[in-house]
Amino acid sequence: MFGKKSSLIGLDIGSYAVKIVHLIEAKGTYRLKDLGIAQLPPSVIVEGAIKDPDEVQTAIKKLVTNLKTKVKGVATSIAGWSVIIKKVDLPQMSEEELTENIQLEAEQYIPFNVEDVNIDFQILGSSEDKPDRMEVMLVAAKKEVIDDYVTLIRKAGLAPQVVDVDFFALENAFEANYDATESGGVALVDIGATKMNINVLKNGISMFNRDASIGGFQITEDIQQRFGLEYEEAEKVKLGMSSEKVPVQDLEAIFVSAATGWSTEVKRAIDFFYATYPEETIGQILLSGGSSRLPGLDSLFNKDTNIPVAYFNPLAKIDFDTKVFDQQYVDYVAPQFAVAVGLALRRVGDR
Repeated sequence: MFGKKSSLIGLDIGSYAVKIVHLIEAKGTYRLKDLGIAQLPPSVIVEGAIKDPDEVQTAIKKLVTNLKTKVKGVATSIAGWSVIIKKVDLPQMSEEELTENIQLEAEQYIPFNVEDVNIDFQILGSSEDKPDRMEVMLVAAKKEVIDDYVTLIRKAGLAPQVVDVDFFALENAFEANYDATESGGVALVDIGATKMNINVLKNGISMFNRDASIGGFQITEDIQQRFGLEYEEAEKVKLGMSSEKVPVQDLEAIFVSAATGWSTEVKRAIDFFYATYPEETIGQILLSGGSSRLPGLDSLFNKDTNIPVAYFNPLAKIDFDTKVFDQQYVDYVAPQFAVAVGLALRRVGDR
C-alpha cells in the first residue's frame, strides 16, 4: 500500500497513555509534523495485554482527530510477557536458509509453542571465536497479542502496517539521533507506567536486553493505599498537586522508595551484563519513558552504577517549527516519546 518513502504514524500504545508521532522525510532529514499524547484510564492495558479495547480505540480516535492527521498507515509496537528476544548462536547459513529453518531453530529457545507465535530474526554476524557459527537476534511474539493490536488499530480507523517491539523502536530512535559507532556501549533505560526496558547497545547493535514489571504506577498505587485516595487524585498528587491528605515528607519517602527499587534493578542488569561480557564497558545510560522524569532519578542511577546518566532526546536531530511546537515543551516531553519516534521512523519493508 505504501512506497518505500511513505511515512507512517508512530503509535505507542502504553498502559498509561497512547502517543502519536508523525515525521516527514525529505532529502535524508526528518521534520516533526505531529506529536500528541492521550491518557488512558487505569488497567485498560495490563502487561501489554489489551483489557478494554473500546477505551483504547476512543483515545486513539480523539488523538488523531485533535492532531488532524490525514495519514492512516501505522507502525506500532508490543512488549512484555508476550515477546521473547534472545541473541542465539547458530551454525553459519544464508538468510534464505535460516528463513526456511527458523521455526525448527527457534523451538529450543522459545517457551511458547512455535505455532502460537510469529518469529523474526536478524543475523548480526559471525561469532568472534567460532567462525563456523553466527550470532542471530531472535524475536518471537504471541500471535494473539499481535492480532489484538492489529484489530484495535483497524477499529480506530487506521491501517496497521508495521508491528515492532519496544526494544527495537528505541534502538531506531537512538540510531537516528546519536552517532552509534562512536558511542560504544550505551544502556537505553525506558521507564513507563508498568514496565522498565533495559537495552545495552554497542556500535548500534543490541548486546543485552531485559525488562521488568516496575514503573510509575507503583507510586500511584502506594499513594492510594497509604492515604485512601481514588486513582485520579493519587495520580494528580504524584504529578505535583498538593493535598492536605498527603504530607510532603511521606510523598518524598514514596518517591525515594520507588526510585531506589528502579536503580537497584538497573544496577542488577548492568552487573549481569558485565559478568556476561567482562571485557565490555558501558559509557553512558540514557533515560526515557514517562516515569524517567522522577526528580533526582538521573543522579541516583549515576551514584549507584558509577556511569554517566543523561536523558534520551529522540528529537535531537529532528527539525520542527518552533512556531508550531513550543521548544521548552518539546525538550521536556521528548524522552517519553522515544518509542513513538522510533516507530515513526519505520518504513514498510524495513528489517
